[in-house]
Amino acid sequence: MQPILKVLAPKLLIGKRIETSQSNNKTSELWRDFMMRHKEIKNGIGADRYSMQLYSPSYFENYNADAVFEKWAAVEASDFKSVPDGMETYILEGGLYAVFLYKGAASEGAKTFQYIFGTWLPASDYMLDNRAHFEILGEKYKNESPDSEEEIWIPVRAKA
Repeated sequence: MQPILKVLAPKLLIGKRIETSQSNNKTSELWRDFMMRHKEIKNGIGADRYSMQLYSPSYFENYNADAVFEKWAAVEASDFKSVPDGMETYILEGGLYAVFLYKGAASEGAKTFQYIFGTWLPASDYMLDNRAHFEILGEKYKNESPDSEEEIWIPVRAKA
């Protein structure tokens, strides 16, 4: 599995966020709540949904399943003029990303992330950059279906 390298322009996101960890993963609760209310976002752009993770700079140095990170469920917006109560805004910083196409059930995705961080990244000419990681859940995303597709965006920069 080889990524496509893409330069992302900054994006405006509106959504909901929580603090979670791999060992106490609250992602399904976040998405259930967000999907019940996402149509309240009147200035959304397109149908894509963003599943975004914000990690501390040291998160990947010594992996710990109990380490807390910020998880977002969001959509792109044209502006921040109208933000539903209980939702927040985030400016997704632009930059270079390695984009992987993942096909399969969402619950099987861990193997892909192990490949990205354990095999592809160490052998590549790139290193992680301290920016948001995210998945784009587009029209072909079907959660647990083996036919589901999503894009995994990993922030990278050239190795020094």
